[in-house]
Amino acid sequence: MSPLFEAGAVAGIGETDYSRSSGKSVVALQCEASLAAIRDAGLSPKDIDGLIMYGTGAVAEEIVTNFGIPDLRFSATVPMGGASSVAALQVAVAAINAGICRHVLMPLGRNGSSGARVGSRIMEMPQFKLMAEYEAPIGAMAPAQLYAPMARRHMALYGTTSRQFGAIAVNTRRNAALNPRSMKKDPITLDDHQNSRLIADPFRLLDCSLESDGGAAIVVTSTERARDLRQRPAIIMGVAEGHPDSPSSITQRADMTRFGVAKAAPRAFAMAGVTPADIQVAEIYDCFTYVIMCQLEDLGFCAKGEGGAFVESGAIALEGKLPVNTHGGLLSQAHIAGMNHIIELVRQLRGEAGAAQVNKAELGLVTGYGDMGDGAVAIMRKG
Repeated sequence: MSPLFEAGAVAGIGETDYSRSSGKSVVALQCEASLAAIRDAGLSPKDIDGLIMYGTGAVAEEIVTNFGIPDLRFSATVPMGGASSVAALQVAVAAINAGICRHVLMPLGRNGSSGARVGSRIMEMPQFKLMAEYEAPIGAMAPAQLYAPMARRHMALYGTTSRQFGAIAVNTRRNAALNPRSMKKDPITLDDHQNSRLIADPFRLLDCSLESDGGAAIVVTSTERARDLRQRPAIIMGVAEGHPDSPSSITQRADMTRFGVAKAAPRAFAMAGVTPADIQVAEIYDCFTYVIMCQLEDLGFCAKGEGGAFVESGAIALEGKLPVNTHGGLLSQAHIAGMNHIIELVRQLRGEAGAAQVNKAELGLVTGYGDMGDGAVAIMRKG
């Protein structure tokens, strides 16, 4: 059994409002969300002795200075784009289990709408020097352009359709309408999806995630300590990261329909001692509709090539056999790089998800998806 099995738990969660224009700096958003998470756990800022920062936000020193943290013992950054938040859970639990620190704060803030747009960040990534060799010469630089060939390849191999992508968008918006923090609550239909403008074939506007301002944060501590804190803990049973073949170039992969999560999932399930059939709720990273569908296959919820039929069947609805993105996800709640997905899973396991609460949710899963297909998976249970 892995030494990380149930060695850590999420003890506190916090969010800001999500909007198109926050009027606040990224540091301010991270501090606001962090204070909410720390208070939710029943701790004070001075109890924090570990920090894992998101790569494009504040740095650890800014949090230390603003909060007056007296003895920071551990700091790290996990540079995996949208997989960073879930992958950072593995780092946090490892540091806590090693006795390096006690309470790890993981804050994330961004002005992805009013500040530097999410798409422009791609060109700042180290991988871009390789994208400049293969993808950029044909004009592929924005995320929609980079991931569209993966979706088109899946369609060619398995007969997947745009309407099946639309079923994901419609379901996600239906869930978002139940969430008071969602940026998009107006219902959409499959026809709305099909009539939305084309962004990068086959992606239409309603296949794409939002550009958002906001902050989200969690506090991770040992399972033993978490049980003595204010909230019921969400215990981390299994966690893993994985990287796709040809990790720096999508178009050079032998199989463009297989993400890094396909490598992470078996490790996370083995550590947790459960199977996909045991999962009762899933928060799946959803920068694009296709990315959800492909992860469902790579995670083992359905076979490769069957994701379209799976989502079209209603399986991912709140009343389905695997409720997915109960908060509205990046597609309709807000694009907070997946930290909001972790928070939603914790809420589900606490029984605090309001109108979107999954009945008797005791075991759930959350994923992250990085810019070039990096993947991370965490499996949690009710404490």
